[in-house]
Amino acid sequence: MRKLIGLALVLTAIAASASAHGAPAGGPTSGISIPSLSHGEMSVISTYRGAIIDLAENAADTNEDFRRVLNYAQIEYSYCMWGSVPQSVSDENSPFNECSHAYLAATKDVLLRMRTMPREAAAASEIVSNIDTELVLHQLSLILCQFSNESFNTADIIRPDWSAVPMHPASMASFSAIALLLLGSAWALRRTGRSAG
Repeated sequence: MRKLIGLALVLTAIAASASAHGAPAGGPTSGISIPSLSHGEMSVISTYRGAIIDLAENAADTNEDFRRVLNYAQIEYSYCMWGSVPQSVSDENSPFNECSHAYLAATKDVLLRMRTMPREAAAASEIVSNIDTELVLHQLSLILCQFSNESFNTADIIRPDWSAVPMHPASMASFSAIALLLLGSAWALRRTGRSAG
């Protein structure tokens, strides 16, 4: 239920915003630069995202840049519907692929920053080693897509391309299912209210 409420709030905020997804003309003028990541890295890092964020949230010896990149990763993750839209990571044509690149690039940056922290270095290095192994085993290191060369910045929020949702079958099916669930819930609540009265 919390995710549905969160989804409704994010959709309301997005509907109120007139800005398109992607970087504004001229690009960000402040913030922390976040290096790009390949399409192949996305699928592996998405698997480890929870462990990386848990480690980062419990990190003791942090600095402002680390906290800003971590915050950016979490903001982008929520804009990307918490990674719950099907094919948002695997399909470069997904309206959610660019924002997935953003939150996963920030997640990778957070992980690499933790390798220099005394308490988190060992755990972070182990995750990096596991990611590297999977990239090599599955030959994902060199798989690229249209967003693979795009670097990001904490001053630039990347939003999904909402206008492309109707043309992307997996995204459209996902949002149609949510709409049906909400309508069904409203109908059930209404029936319950009539029965009680």
